[in-house]
Amino acid sequence: MTRNQAEKRIAALRNLIRRHDHLYYVQGAAEISDQEYDRLYRELVDLESQFPELVSPDSPTQRVGGAPSPEFATFVHRVPMLSLDNTYSEEELREFERRIFRQVGERPLDYVAELKIDGLSMALHYDKGRLLRGVTRGDGVRGDDVTPNVRAIKAVPLTLHGEDVPDELEVRGEVYLPRSRFEAINREREAAGEEPFANPRNTAAGIMKTLDSRVVSRRGLDIFLYSVAHLKGTRLRGQWEALERLRSWGLRTNPTSEPCHGLDEVLAYIARWQDRRDTLEYDIDGVVVKVDSFALQQELGFTSKFPRWAIAFKYPARQASTVVRKIEVYVGRTGKLTPVAQLQAVPLAGTIVSRASLFNEEEVARKDVREGDTVIIEKGGDVIPKVVQVVEAKRPPDAQPWSPPTTCPVCGTEVVKPEGEVDRRCPNSSCPAQVEQSIRHYAARSAMDIEGLGDVIVHELLERGLIKDVADLYRLRFEDLKRVFAPKAKKEESLGATALLAGIEKSKSRELRRLILGLGIRFVGDRAAALLARHFGSLDAIAAADVEQIDAIYEIGPTVAQSVHQWFHTPSNVRLVQRLKDAGVRTEEARTDERSHALAGKQFVLTGGLETMTRDEAKAAIEARGGRVMSSVSKKTSYVVAGKEPGSKRDKAEKLGVPILDEEGFAQLLGGGASE
Repeated sequence: MTRNQAEKRIAALRNLIRRHDHLYYVQGAAEISDQEYDRLYRELVDLESQFPELVSPDSPTQRVGGAPSPEFATFVHRVPMLSLDNTYSEEELREFERRIFRQVGERPLDYVAELKIDGLSMALHYDKGRLLRGVTRGDGVRGDDVTPNVRAIKAVPLTLHGEDVPDELEVRGEVYLPRSRFEAINREREAAGEEPFANPRNTAAGIMKTLDSRVVSRRGLDIFLYSVAHLKGTRLRGQWEALERLRSWGLRTNPTSEPCHGLDEVLAYIARWQDRRDTLEYDIDGVVVKVDSFALQQELGFTSKFPRWAIAFKYPARQASTVVRKIEVYVGRTGKLTPVAQLQAVPLAGTIVSRASLFNEEEVARKDVREGDTVIIEKGGDVIPKVVQVVEAKRPPDAQPWSPPTTCPVCGTEVVKPEGEVDRRCPNSSCPAQVEQSIRHYAARSAMDIEGLGDVIVHELLERGLIKDVADLYRLRFEDLKRVFAPKAKKEESLGATALLAGIEKSKSRELRRLILGLGIRFVGDRAAALLARHFGSLDAIAAADVEQIDAIYEIGPTVAQSVHQWFHTPSNVRLVQRLKDAGVRTEEARTDERSHALAGKQFVLTGGLETMTRDEAKAAIEARGGRVMSSVSKKTSYVVAGKEPGSKRDKAEKLGVPILDEEGFAQLLGGGASE
């Protein structure tokens, strides 16, 4: 493949992966399986390794996870919480072992096999045996300090006990919601006329985000600990010894974990638990395989994203057969029309599935899904239901091909299909379905986080004519809400009119990035909203910018820039922003600690060994201050940090005239920020 061909393919792969990331993490949908996604990702990794000059900081391969929530204090991880590489077959697992042999030589290997729980990653810090803090994974470098919520999890010991308790300990694990608790919560919600939660993992994440630790205590979260990230005062030789010592100190580890002598024992463990996973009280999606020896782990090291000494074997998605009762079309907040298969209810992966997304009309046509068809459905990653294939042999003789609607099923407006897009859209921004979805989006936890404003209440407010858009929320009175809550009166004040009014009032002072996200501008997700807020500092400044000024922001492309500019120059949106201001909603960025952005826009390259910190710690410190760490030196590099035995990167920096910092200079820069 030529460099030109590689450049085009890399650009296409990045766009594909970003699209699927957005579908999965933002919209809760998935058009491809985990295996298909991993194939795309691996192809991108391979091409970027062949053509390292084409690697860019905004590539999906350079990112680990999502940003932390701002309500909690942010904590920088001592050692980044990296994700694991995935594998789906015995042959791929054996190739993982061959890669180890190529690096350290062929030898008998001991492993530890652990069930991969589908939960929320957490780091617990202990000082002299006492719980100091609990931190979520966040983006892998920084997470939320959720200590009060962690203390409310009964399985987390507040004090360690036993022999040789370390002076300092950071242990990592997975917070999860047991299936029995998940089912009980959903029964309560259904009895209250509320939409049941989709799955235990998302429910657990939502519970951990609450600012009221009493809610965490009532919900019954649990935890398994599985690794030691930092230890002082005690020595450990390997992963299995670490698990045994954690248990001896009172920390909860998974009793299903096993030491394995060689890969054949690992494969037997994988097969055994694939057959038994439905008997567990928690969801799993595979097995984590780790080299046991810590000395060997250290020798193998890490890639930029994954440890070389561990891998996740992912189980295939579980499937079931059912019948498509009807194909309905749902209208989203941006007007997108999404076909959804209404199914005969069928149990699958611990839940009852009665519908599955068909994504778009091209997908329906490709699979030729018809009403009355018998179909195979699966939950990709054991989470999101989708139709995999049609069993044509069971197709009713009168089943007709599905035709997409030409008018909006909600408001009757003629739909449009923009050139180059696969989705049909309702162009009527006043469409009741779009309005309702927009208000839900505005009130969502990731946006303005209005406590008490759930889907049922939003629908009731619209039905009663009390609101027509998000600005109307700030005009609601206690008397208005009493009529809405009266039929559903509950003892808990959080579900009442008083609590909702308090939640609406509190939302007025949310961060600017949350407001930008809540406005529902097409193509603007969490990352773009944060970039716009940081760069412009106010809605007025964004509105005054032209497309070129918006597009000039690093990581904001022309499509997003055009969408943002168009939104702020639509008369109805201009009026909406003014009404939000009049209601007292903060539309400017609040002043923040300058150090958190001290290195914003600066690019660093690290070379050589540092004495006072590891390379991962140096990278985390830079990124926590807004800077970026690159893999190679270029004219765009702001600083090269050179430790002992720096190598060729220092030489290249000297040739290009890039400033070079020794360890002392780097420490001063971190303490005082960047100079121009």
